[in-house]
Amino acid sequence: METSPIPVVTVQTAPFEDQRPGTSGLRRKTAVFEGKKNYLQNYIQSVLSSIDLRDRQGCTMVVGSDGRYFSRAAIEVIVQMAAANGIGRLVIGHNGLLSTPAVSCIIRKIKAIGGIILTASHNPGGPGGDFGIKFNVANGGPSPDSVMERIHQVSRTLEEFAICPDLHIDLSRLGRQEFDLENKFKPFRVEIVDSVDVYLQLLRSIFDFNAIKSLLTGPNQLKIHIDAMNGVMGPYVRRILCDELGAPANSAVNCVPLEDFGGRPPEPNLTYATSLLDAMKGGDFGFGAAFDADGDRYMILGENGFFVNPADSVAIMAANLSTVPYFRQHGVKGFARSMATSTALDRVAKAMKLALYETPTGWRYFGNLMDSGRCSLCGEESFGTGSDHIREKDGLWSVLVWLSMMAARKQGVEQIVREHWAKLGRNYFCRFDYEGLEPRAAFYLMRDLEAVISDKAFASQKFAVGDHIYSVEKADNFEYIDPVDGTVARNQGLRIVFTDASRLVFRMSGSGGGTGATVRIYAETFERDPERHNRETQVVLGPLIAIALKISNIHERTGRRGPNVIT
Repeated sequence: METSPIPVVTVQTAPFEDQRPGTSGLRRKTAVFEGKKNYLQNYIQSVLSSIDLRDRQGCTMVVGSDGRYFSRAAIEVIVQMAAANGIGRLVIGHNGLLSTPAVSCIIRKIKAIGGIILTASHNPGGPGGDFGIKFNVANGGPSPDSVMERIHQVSRTLEEFAICPDLHIDLSRLGRQEFDLENKFKPFRVEIVDSVDVYLQLLRSIFDFNAIKSLLTGPNQLKIHIDAMNGVMGPYVRRILCDELGAPANSAVNCVPLEDFGGRPPEPNLTYATSLLDAMKGGDFGFGAAFDADGDRYMILGENGFFVNPADSVAIMAANLSTVPYFRQHGVKGFARSMATSTALDRVAKAMKLALYETPTGWRYFGNLMDSGRCSLCGEESFGTGSDHIREKDGLWSVLVWLSMMAARKQGVEQIVREHWAKLGRNYFCRFDYEGLEPRAAFYLMRDLEAVISDKAFASQKFAVGDHIYSVEKADNFEYIDPVDGTVARNQGLRIVFTDASRLVFRMSGSGGGTGATVRIYAETFERDPERHNRETQVVLGPLIAIALKISNIHERTGRRGPNVIT
């Protein structure tokens, strides 16, 4: 019996004023996407309409999610709207699950026009949590500013969207599903693919799996403890670290993706990954790691809970890339970091006589550098590191780099870190997050602080805290000129650099869920003397933090007594 073609319906709507994407797409409280009529549909239509009509017709797109609440319902809407808007094929992860690195990998592998990732990264999930929609472009990386601006402009004037409300797919059934649509010559195709396969093939081509397997299974077996934090990474950890590389099944915990991530924020830091920290402090494991909801961020812990600061992590990885076959084969071209990230990576670049690029926060700024062959490794202080194998930060890739280092050097995490400090010095670094601030208060705080540091008199100012005297060398609002295409990104964070290379950075985060504003304060100081490498980070940075609090008046102006999170 022949079924009739599925109708394409045009639905009238009205624009929303708050659909400008931020650092990582559009993030809002889940209730906004779920409860506001047409809010989700408007934004998906804006994303699809931002693609030139000639490119859109018959093209392939990738769709995945971190498994958070509302993802399945949103994927159904995306499928219905993609079909109505002329997309020819959608490739979707099994049960809707794909890590962000896997989406980037698949986009590049099958030469898709882009991909939609449903994630709010490390933000909480569940009906009371956050939801996000991120659009990655054809190179596999996040949308550049020009694309985000196009999406925003479409959203401001949108009057209608196209949808096939009668089209339904089964996300649990691997394989191809085809649908005939009204007034379409070719059927619309949906392919449900294994979430791990393509990404695993890529990792096999990068690393020496035999060397890592020997480390995890040999006579001097390294015992590891991996926390997937009930996000998307569970299937990847089990398949790659356990099945492929031989780690015992009980090495991996919290590997079942849950819509609310088990009721805790899926954020791999010392504040939220406390069960991992407690397990590592017991001394039974030599290596520990945790991943965020969508698998692009990670945290590394050594034996007895030794914490590897993410800014140190990228620097140490950079200094040891020769332990990874991919880099021995392709060479190392250069490094990049976000401005707020510590300058530890700069010291490695200088020692290796390689270029170092300082960019605004946001992984999209690394894409041009990698596409043009300028950069092999990049990182951000927010627990994200990646290389030119894809165009996203990649948590599991980072863990495999660490395991490769440990296998080649036959050393533990802490020994590798301390030897790096002894050789190049230690950058003491921390970040204070003030979350959920009243947006106007945060805006005026930053505006007034910029006025203070822009005053000519500030450039010669000295701050005395205890027996420390800090002399300002320069202060500015960071501006980035892309060396590839010349585009300029302004107002990317306030920074104060002192004559001893200490730094303070203040910036508003663009990755919140719409529940107030977040102001982040970063402090950094450099210590060459190995005798002074064992000090407590907060003690070392205390004088700088005191200066930051004094010149910003953040506690007085916000009514806060301290930050929500310290990393």
